[in-house]
Amino acid sequence: MTLRGRLTAAFLTVVLGPVLLGAVFVGTTLSTVDRSRSTERLGLAASAVRTSIDALCQQLRAAADAVALRPDPATRAGAAGQVVSRGLAAAVLVTDVAGGTTYATPGGPATPWRDCAGAARTGGPVRALSARVDLRDPAGTPLGTVAAAEVVDPAFVARLAAATGVAVTLLDDADGPDRITHTTETRRVRGAVLAAAGSLDGDRVTATPDGRYVRRLGPAPGQPLPLVLSVAGERPSGLPAALVGAVLLAAVLAVLTAWRLARVTTRPLVELAGAVDRVARGDLTARVPVRSRDEIGRLAAAFNRMIRETAGYVTALTSSRDQLRGHLGVLGDTLASTHDLQRILRVILHSAIAATGARAGAVLLRDDTATLVGQCAEGLAGRCPAGTEPEELRVPVGAGVVGAVAATGEPQRGRVPPGATPPGEPWCETYVAVPFTAPGGDAGGREPAVGVLVLYDRLGGDEFDDDDLATLRTFAGHAAVAVENVRVHEEAQRLSLTDPLTGLWNYRYLRESLRREVERASRFGRMLSILVLDLDRFKTVNDSYGHAAGDAVLAEFARRVRGEIREVDLAFRQGGEEFVVLLPETDARGAATVAERLGAAVRDTPVVVPGHPGGPTTIAVSVSIGIAVYPDHASTGVEVLDAADEALYAAKGAGRDGYRVATARPRPAPPGDGPAAGTAVPAGATSPDDGLPRAGPPPGPSPVDRPPTHRPPPERSSADDLPADGSTGRHAVGAPGVTQPGGASCGPHPPRQSRGR
Repeated sequence: MTLRGRLTAAFLTVVLGPVLLGAVFVGTTLSTVDRSRSTERLGLAASAVRTSIDALCQQLRAAADAVALRPDPATRAGAAGQVVSRGLAAAVLVTDVAGGTTYATPGGPATPWRDCAGAARTGGPVRALSARVDLRDPAGTPLGTVAAAEVVDPAFVARLAAATGVAVTLLDDADGPDRITHTTETRRVRGAVLAAAGSLDGDRVTATPDGRYVRRLGPAPGQPLPLVLSVAGERPSGLPAALVGAVLLAAVLAVLTAWRLARVTTRPLVELAGAVDRVARGDLTARVPVRSRDEIGRLAAAFNRMIRETAGYVTALTSSRDQLRGHLGVLGDTLASTHDLQRILRVILHSAIAATGARAGAVLLRDDTATLVGQCAEGLAGRCPAGTEPEELRVPVGAGVVGAVAATGEPQRGRVPPGATPPGEPWCETYVAVPFTAPGGDAGGREPAVGVLVLYDRLGGDEFDDDDLATLRTFAGHAAVAVENVRVHEEAQRLSLTDPLTGLWNYRYLRESLRREVERASRFGRMLSILVLDLDRFKTVNDSYGHAAGDAVLAEFARRVRGEIREVDLAFRQGGEEFVVLLPETDARGAATVAERLGAAVRDTPVVVPGHPGGPTTIAVSVSIGIAVYPDHASTGVEVLDAADEALYAAKGAGRDGYRVATARPRPAPPGDGPAAGTAVPAGATSPDDGLPRAGPPPGPSPVDRPPTHRPPPERSSADDLPADGSTGRHAVGAPGVTQPGGASCGPHPPRQSRGR
């Protein structure tokens, strides 16, 4: 607003202020008094309606009780006729337990009836109001229900209006827009009353444009009918026009006087105002000539000095912006070389908040279920939905602001209307959200976004502008590079630990896993079984069918191994045709069971190798297995692996296609009975008559002498059931070719469970 406008406004405020305040006071006082009286009348009318309907419901309930007390259908029919003839109810309906009608008085209103309890809606116009009681035999067995009803018609509504002294409208009970069933309103005001009632919620009172006050009543317990009560206001009709006329007359006189005074006072400032407009359009070369030494002259000199300093500030800000972009580029290169994704995203989010002046923000990444999952957040305390932590944000792609950005690939910024926060997203007033895709992708819709960077509520309350959007795009690019780098790093790490032919873990990961599992078994006093497997006469397969067929046999063997072991078991290819399986929390009996299943899975189903001249080739193979158990056979991971390897050679020497358990090592006695003494390991037991491992608790020390942590699990028994010299076994488990559920873990950190097998 110009100075002329401010002077005019000041004059009008001084002159018109008292006039407007007086008019507003008079109008407000009269309106408040009128509304208070009308609200009181509607409250009394609502109480009268509730009392009348409650009395009617009690009368109907008493009539239904009178019918229900009759012992047989004939007397109940006579009682129902008496109730109707005496005017206690308009109709009586008796139903059985299945809901079928057993008796109904003739001439009753159409069903369904609106129940006094208000439990179910009629789904249409309310034709009758009913009270329902249970019908039982002398033994108390339910026989059905008895309902007594009163017709709800225009006469019924008119009686309510006469009892309350206000206009009464009965609404349709169906879902959807409100519709009038019966009313005592005049046709002139029905539409306005219905529109005002549609905006009400609860027992509030509202006014129509023509001065009527409306209150909605029910349906609710004790008052099941959907009613609208209205009453005309008592405010004088000509008072608002008189007040408006007086204010307008005073305003016209004040405006004419103020315009004349302001024009004379502000004429010297027109030139200064023109220069200000040029500067507002971006012209920092504008200058105002100083024509006098009065207040206007000093203002012109200060304006010229301010413009010169502003130009210097703009130059410095431009330089700072260029430096900031350079720093962001260096920051991006540094962050892209780091593989800690959470740390990278936190740094990016913190930098974006600092650069844009936002109060809060979050980074969300898209998962396999098309849901954006929060990875890191800052400043969202108290903004998230109830029961949700800032790091637990989950927004479906396509839902809300953030979901729409991820679905369309288009950045968004703006202001959220009050009360319109999308479900599942943090509360905010302003926002800016930018999607990011993997390097080489397109965030314009042709490539799905892998994540969203969103900021909330800029400091100062202003909305985010295009410069903030450009800055956020830069940080989103860094986030995309970081996500891709982490993905590539994890894939490279996985490939470095797996065998490319079989997909099993390789020898490098075997050493690391063996050390970890032995440490875990030692810490918790558990057993760890190791199986070393070697395909029998595999060189003959390569020589007879070629190395391609040998590779196919190895891949199929690895698949069968994965199918016969648990989720917690680990399978490795040690090299060539030799494999290793780690069975955590498994004793020798359980390991022997697994060896039997593996031998049967390989032996009973020959490997079919396609691609040979004349059709697919069937190759019969078998496997020899050596078993060793920690701590029964060795005290370190390397030693127990060597013991299993020696057992494998023993199985080979015993004729192949079988397994052999390593010989138990002698256990030295504990060094003492003090606190430093180690936990005793159960001694080996004698073999059963058949020479095979058996299920069940092994013979040996009594349960009192045996440590609880070394008791064999129910599915795999201990090595004490095996021959002390390491006997072999070859027993198939299950039908040939049937794969047992389970499989080897295929990630750097396989899942764990405490159940043995």
